[in-house]
Amino acid sequence: MARGQQEPGEAGTFPRAPTQQAWESMSAQERARAVAALPGEVTWEEMAPPEGDRHFQAKVRALDALKGYFTRQRRKVYLAAELPVYYPGEKRFATDLLAVLDVEPHERDKWVVSAEGKGLNFVLEVHVGGDRKKDASLNVERYARLGIPELLESEEFVALLEEMMTGLHRRADEASQRAEEEAQRAQEEAQRAQEIERRLAESERRIAELQAEVEHLKKNER
Repeated sequence: MARGQQEPGEAGTFPRAPTQQAWESMSAQERARAVAALPGEVTWEEMAPPEGDRHFQAKVRALDALKGYFTRQRRKVYLAAELPVYYPGEKRFATDLLAVLDVEPHERDKWVVSAEGKGLNFVLEVHVGGDRKKDASLNVERYARLGIPELLESEEFVALLEEMMTGLHRRADEASQRAEEEAQRAQEEAQRAQEIERRLAESERRIAELQAEVEHLKKNER
């Protein structure tokens, strides 16, 4: 399929991102044009109809919980709701909530995997009414095929992230301890260098005194 073009032969033909093979063959300018050509919205044909306040509030609470968690952890994460997502050569989709770890959290109109260099780490679909098969079957199959981790409940996801952060903190503590040990060794080396310099200065001073004493003795002998 040509870069950034629509997929033919499909009802309501929708734009797709270039395949990864096509992406890798593009220049920087061609990639920028391909990304710009991808719409930052999805059509009604691609989305489920609105499901009311319960659906909306559930997304808002989950989004706020994740924002608060990562703010406390001081870890970069990009969070979005109903954002168009473009995997290479795949039909675009928009999840109720998505998260991508360790990326810049600036505002985006879409997530283009090839351009970002990273796929989604987490998606959350909130089901209140309508077609349950979409969330429980079709979306699960799609996300599994794309390599997106299993759809955990928001509490489970936060627990998993806390476990991950515990490991990160442990490694950070170990790195900090190694840094302190290196700093201590550097300080000891600096102290030894200062002691050597002090001894050299003392030796030079003593030599100068001895030379002066020798000169004085020579004068007296005359």
